[in-house]
Amino acid sequence: MTNHPRGTGTTPSPAPPAGTGGTAAPLTQLIRAALDRLRAFDRRRPRVWDAALTAFWAVAAVLDYTSGGWRTVARDVTAPEPLVLLMSLWFTLPLLWRRTHPLAVLLLMTPAAIVNIWTGAVVQAALLQLIPVFQIVLRSSFRTVGAAALLFVTPVLAGGVRIPSSWGQEVVSYVWGLLSVVLLGIAVRTRREYTEALVERAHRLEHERDQQARLAAAAERTRIAREMHDIIGHNLSVITGLADGGAYAARKDPERAGQALEAIGTTSRQALSELRRLLGVLRDDHPDAERAPQPTLDELAPLIERVRRAGLPVRLELHGEPPPPALTPGLQLTVYRVVQEALTNTLKHATAPRADRAPLSATVTLTYTRTHLDARITDTGTGAGPSARAEETPLPAQGIMGMRERATLYDGTLEAGPLPNHGGWQIRLRLPLEDTRP
Repeated sequence: MTNHPRGTGTTPSPAPPAGTGGTAAPLTQLIRAALDRLRAFDRRRPRVWDAALTAFWAVAAVLDYTSGGWRTVARDVTAPEPLVLLMSLWFTLPLLWRRTHPLAVLLLMTPAAIVNIWTGAVVQAALLQLIPVFQIVLRSSFRTVGAAALLFVTPVLAGGVRIPSSWGQEVVSYVWGLLSVVLLGIAVRTRREYTEALVERAHRLEHERDQQARLAAAAERTRIAREMHDIIGHNLSVITGLADGGAYAARKDPERAGQALEAIGTTSRQALSELRRLLGVLRDDHPDAERAPQPTLDELAPLIERVRRAGLPVRLELHGEPPPPALTPGLQLTVYRVVQEALTNTLKHATAPRADRAPLSATVTLTYTRTHLDARITDTGTGAGPSARAEETPLPAQGIMGMRERATLYDGTLEAGPLPNHGGWQIRLRLPLEDTRP
């Protein structure tokens, strides 16, 4: 056992490639890797590959001519040798343009094919016509494929008519070769189109995934902005009210001033704790961040008590019995945040009414029916206009706009405006219960 140079333990040995089981790569993987390298080279330098392929077949055709191998299959060994050499080159040199103009290459080879069959030389290079046929099957319509097949078999059939004995050898072998190449081209084309469709679908799904991620991030940013607005705005409003009340009480009742300072400290610590919880969840380097439950309707009483200590008398009224299964945590959070925001706006914007009327106060009324939950928050303040109450800041998803967005999430409605017939302001929230939503 060898000690690790920077601590205890052993030096791990290199892991074998995935899928090899620690042994050498199988032959199929080696062949696939070689084919991938060839395709990559072909994509980078297609003209070099075409020139190499053309040169290979040209050399093979010339060697067949010089060695006299063409005579072993020729119907007429007395065919002029210069003509045999010319036909061999005629079948090979146009292959340089086999991919860019395959139909033109096949047309160019057709006269040589006719001469080849008619003279009886039957050089083997004539089978190279199947290469442009294969390219036509890969890239062209089936009508063009039919025209190419006709160009290929016409000289062969003409030779079979002239030399009936060639039907059993040349004609049948050429036709079978044509069918094999066409079927191979269709298989390769189908495979290629299927692969391209899979790649396109993968790109489309990747694009849709990125769009969904951006939409989710935007929605999350909006949610976080709304939560931070509710937390910070409410608690700062309470702290401001407590500070104003404490400053007033300090001149007449030091004990009340001390109570206000204590309440400011408690409210500040609570706001800081909620803010840390919200920001802690966002940190990647703190996976174990505290995830306290979101406020529910049970937290309304402490919320109203904090607002009372800030100097705003608030009365809570409940009508009806809440059906527990229908009040989901999200719905309860919506009601809590709307009440919180409405009372915060009262603290920030409402002013005391005239001296001949009752002092500034607020009322929170929750009414449960069989199908809906109605929340109504009213105050008796005056002075702040609808624009100040409705949207105290130009940032989106805050104030009345944020409350309406929360209500919309649960198919609810929210109305805000002055109270009819007398001063004051009201917020009306109506939410369908979960059991009765369509």
